[in-house]
Amino acid sequence: MDSIADMGGMQGFGPVPAPEADEPPFAETWEGRAFALTVLTMGRISGQNLDAFRHALGRLHPLDYLSDGYYGRWLNAAELMLTDSRILAPGAVDARVRRNRGEDVTEPPLPEPRRPDYAPTAAGSLREVDDPPRFAAGDTVRTRDLHPTGPTKLPLYLRRRTGTVAALRPAHVLPDTHAVFEGENAQHVYTVSFRSRDLWGPEAEDFTLHAELFESYLEPDS
Repeated sequence: MDSIADMGGMQGFGPVPAPEADEPPFAETWEGRAFALTVLTMGRISGQNLDAFRHALGRLHPLDYLSDGYYGRWLNAAELMLTDSRILAPGAVDARVRRNRGEDVTEPPLPEPRRPDYAPTAAGSLREVDDPPRFAAGDTVRTRDLHPTGPTKLPLYLRRRTGTVAALRPAHVLPDTHAVFEGENAQHVYTVSFRSRDLWGPEAEDFTLHAELFESYLEPDS
């Protein structure tokens, strides 16, 4: 799906701020709690995985995604994963907040939990693939024009673009299906090089961009 989380290469968001000297891991105490709650929610409570978490971020309302900040998005995604697994009822968090403010609100009843029936085939995300890689270093490839209804890790700004395979990487679980529990579908992964002006036009700064792309995102350039 094309979501607000796919912001790479977009204009109008201003310069990227420089990192702070001696920047702490968390700017505020609540951010550390949000990090811990989300990590706990992702696995032990909801039964989701890292790719499902990223998919949850992509499904947030654009206004919430932009206005709630980095760890605000994490909390919203954690709530969405808990709702997906029916650990929380839709609207339960808002109802609890309103009750804590003194409003006479009835919290929605808890649904029957529905954790994903899923177990990884191995630890981590790297896998072995029996089929030989389709491409080799030096091959010219073109990215596909993907607009799926589900998640994809092929960025908008790289679709329908021509690049050169720079290296073959270890095979990896495909996030597109792993995020929605439709199988690991491990694939070969390639580092593909693109010229910046082929992506953003002749006025762009001249540099080479490298992207790690799954084999199903690529086709031979004809």
